[in-house]
Order: sequence, then C-alpha cells, then structure tokens
Amino acid sequence: MKKILVMLGTRPDAIKMAPVVDCLKRRDSFFDVKVCVTAQHREMIDQVIRFFSIQPDYDLNVMKINQTLFRSTSRILLRMKGVLEKERPDMVLVQGDTTTSFVSSLAAFYLNISIGHIEAGLRTQDKYQPFPEEINRRLTTHIADIHFAPTQIARKNLITEGIQESKIYVTGNTVVDALLMANKKIQDDSSIQNRLTSLFDYLRDDYKLILVTAHRRENFGQGIENICLALKDIIEKHSNVEIVYPVHLNPNVQEPVYRILGVTQNGEKTTDSSGRIHLIKPLSYESFIYLLNKSYLVMSDSGGLQEETPTLKKPLLLMRNCTERPEAIEAGTALLVGTDRDFILSEVSQLLSDKKKYNSMLTDRNPFGDGKAAEKIADSLLSYFNFK
Repeated sequence: MKKILVMLGTRPDAIKMAPVVDCLKRRDSFFDVKVCVTAQHREMIDQVIRFFSIQPDYDLNVMKINQTLFRSTSRILLRMKGVLEKERPDMVLVQGDTTTSFVSSLAAFYLNISIGHIEAGLRTQDKYQPFPEEINRRLTTHIADIHFAPTQIARKNLITEGIQESKIYVTGNTVVDALLMANKKIQDDSSIQNRLTSLFDYLRDDYKLILVTAHRRENFGQGIENICLALKDIIEKHSNVEIVYPVHLNPNVQEPVYRILGVTQNGEKTTDSSGRIHLIKPLSYESFIYLLNKSYLVMSDSGGLQEETPTLKKPLLLMRNCTERPEAIEAGTALLVGTDRDFILSEVSQLLSDKKKYNSMLTDRNPFGDGKAAEKIADSLLSYFNFK
C-alpha cells in the first residue's frame, strides 16, 4: 500500500482534485489517501470540500486578509514541513498552477518525497500571464517526478522542456469529471434543485443570461474597469439580456466593480440602475454549475471555465490576452477577446444576434476529456508504483 498526500489550496484545486480523491479512496487496497488543505482561499474552498464530502486530515489555514505572495508562500512552506515529516507519504499529489501546488512540491522535494503533478504542461510562454500561475506551473514541472497532462498539446510542452516521455501520462482534465459528478448530484437531489431555483428566482426566463467572472491579477486596474464598462455597454445595447457577476472577494476586484456597476442593494444582491446586472457574492460550486447551465454565454478571465464551458456547450468569451489552454481556441469553444471595451461589446453583440456564429461555438467534442481523467490518473499511479 502506498500513502498519497493530496494537496488542496484554492477552490479550483478542490474541484479538480475531488474526483481524484474519490477514485483513489475507492482503491483502498492500493492507496492510503491523506488530504491536506492549505486554505489559500478559505471561504471559497470550504464549500467545495463540503459539497464533495471531502474530510481533510490536515488544515494549515494559511490565509490572511490582503495576504501577499511573499506571506502565503512562506507560510505554506513552513507549515508543510511538519505535515510531511509526520506522514512521510510515498507521493504528494498537487494540482495545476497555484502557490499551494508549487510550494508543496518544493517542500516535498526538500524531504526527498516524490511529487505527482496533475494538470501538467499548460503554458502561455509569458511568465507574467497568468501571474504568478505560469511560473508556479513551470517550476512545479521541474520538481515533479510524474506528470499528468490533460491534452496532447500539454504533453508536447513537457517534452519540449526535457521531461522524459515515460514520466508523462495524458489523462484529460479532472474538471470535466468534477462537473459531471456535480451535475448528477444536483439532478438526483430535488432539495438541491429547489434551493437553487429559489436562490435565483430573480432571473427572467425571457432574458438571455450572461454569466461573468473576472478576477485575474493581470487584469487588476484598467483591465477590470474596462470589463465593467463593457458590461454596462452590453446592457444598454441589448434589452433582452441580464448579467450575473459573482464578485471575487479580492479588494482589487470589488472596488472597481461596485464603483462602476453597483447602485442599489437587495440583501446580498446588488443591481445596477437597469436592474439587469446582478452583482452577487462568490457562489458555492453547485450554485455556479446551476448558473452555467442556465446561461446563454459566459464571459470570464478564468482558467478552469475554458474546460467547463465546452462540457455544457456554452460559448466562452475569454477576457485575457493569452491562454495556457489553446485547445479551447482551436476547438472554437472559446474566443480570446482581451479587455478592450469596444471589442468585448462587438463580440458579445455578434453572439447575441448571429445564431450561426453562436452555434459554431457549440461542439460535441470536448478537447479536455471524457470525464474519466481521475480513473486514468489512478491507473497511471498503479503503473508508476508497479502494482500488478
């Protein structure tokens, strides 16, 4: 039996690792699974853990208000030492590009513990976009011992950087697994359905819903302001549209969003003067999936949404200048629009009025996998550890 320590730091970590934890725990004759939460994002990770019924063995609780990268990096590194020395796992599993992933890998390396990197090989080739995630992911690659690449493009990136082909497994992305798991859980539970319907009872069925998220560091300042101004333009030009924007807790996001868009308050929901832009608190995972299903299109600077939207056949306008997931652009499920106010308005307007263009972004082929990534990761670990 091999002991595997699974690291969770942010909400996306928890979402994408949930199927892996579930799959490995079901193979309990081979793996002893421990879960460590750094709580790099406290509130946003807790509800995901509850939804997927994950029981952490360790909670490092590193988050501080307005924490800097210096502080979160050092706190995670120092607190990981005790966990690793106590457990001495055979492998630490990390996910993606977060500070938790990089620093946990570094801590494991310092103690000569093997590292498995899920969602390995994504690259923009610009170290400042996304910041600091691009460098976090690159550094994790060169510390890790085994690499779970979601796509062939990611695999090629790793090989180009000198990673041995025998150490790379192409698995698809576990976010597809998580989304399918969540959808089934919602569909099978009428109480969840009723709660979500009631939560969003202000949405009108005769309007086209645009779901918005924007929170990346490289968009802080003028980028976020341009996005907000573009949202106002969309509402003014299109009378049959309403927007829901769950606003990230970071003050660099909240200040410009509420300054430009927020006018009246209704409980936890703030609407603009038109009543068709709804600014709400960050959502639980199941609430977000509910809105994804209801949306006509999605606008975001997120990484994971590039993988989630094709699963649900929703067009995505990606408000970034570059992406580490070119598969979405190549498949036509996402459009790269940056943060130019006029260009965003133009592209949204086309999708709202041109059904042919809209339908061209809907595809049955998901470039990020078939929902069996966690099983493939578990099989790869069996092979890595030479289980028969």
